[in-house]
Amino acid sequence: MDNSSEELKKNCPLNKDCDWNFKFNSEYNYYDLPIYKCNTCNLETIYPKDKYDLKTMYEASYYQGNQAYSYIDERKNEKHESYVWDARIKNIMKFKKEGKFLDIGSSFGGFLSRARSFGFESYGVEISNYSAKYANDRGIPTFKGSILDANFPEKSFDVITLIEVIEHLDKPDLVFEKLASILNDDGLLVIQTANFDGSQAKNKGPKYHYYLPGHLYYYSLGNLKLILTKLGFKNFVSYYGVDFPLMAKLKKSRGSFKTLLDYLKWFKIAYYHLQSKLFKGSTSSMVLYAFK
Repeated sequence: MDNSSEELKKNCPLNKDCDWNFKFNSEYNYYDLPIYKCNTCNLETIYPKDKYDLKTMYEASYYQGNQAYSYIDERKNEKHESYVWDARIKNIMKFKKEGKFLDIGSSFGGFLSRARSFGFESYGVEISNYSAKYANDRGIPTFKGSILDANFPEKSFDVITLIEVIEHLDKPDLVFEKLASILNDDGLLVIQTANFDGSQAKNKGPKYHYYLPGHLYYYSLGNLKLILTKLGFKNFVSYYGVDFPLMAKLKKSRGSFKTLLDYLKWFKIAYYHLQSKLFKGSTSSMVLYAFK
């Protein structure tokens, strides 16, 4: 007997009136991930998740490119990464100019270091002992572990950011409740993730590049707004693509360039950026600003 639907209902971040069904096994790379979809709210997930131990997944080898599923070590290119970080912080400051700033999935603390330079009081949450230690050593107070285990008092932060992180977090019902609890009443929540209502996700199907071992849940702009509205968020600003200008992307990309020919990559970067702005929902990334 398949008990998957009943098991998945337990962590539904909405009304737990879910209709979970097997969708397909992913075909991107060789991961072959079993994907389930809720026909009530269109949330997607990997199931079962038992074999994905996030605490061991995100150690040194993850950042050093020694795993099949890995992450670029931002420390090697922090100068160029800062172009995007600064541009995002400037956009955030259109809404919140100061206060306590929490980044969840804060890695080595580069983004928070830049937020601090703009006058914010920076804090991080990072599940990786490897990167959290580095962030703490550089003076960014960083909780080592899950946001669910962090003992922050209610209404602690003015800005909370999750930049390509929400998809990594299990137990979304508890995660979103925690986010709502620790954000100030006039606070700003920033979430960047893939938009599974977008045409890129729909057209690629099982070959979509966002189906990755560390990505446990897959959202859309629509169900994110439903989840947050249920928790008292009243106003939203949506960005298709990213929430900062193209020039910041172009400057960041120069950090990986080796020859003059690499500048030809700017055409692809610019095309993708402009496509996301002119044809909303046509590309994968989205950023949601949510206000209580």
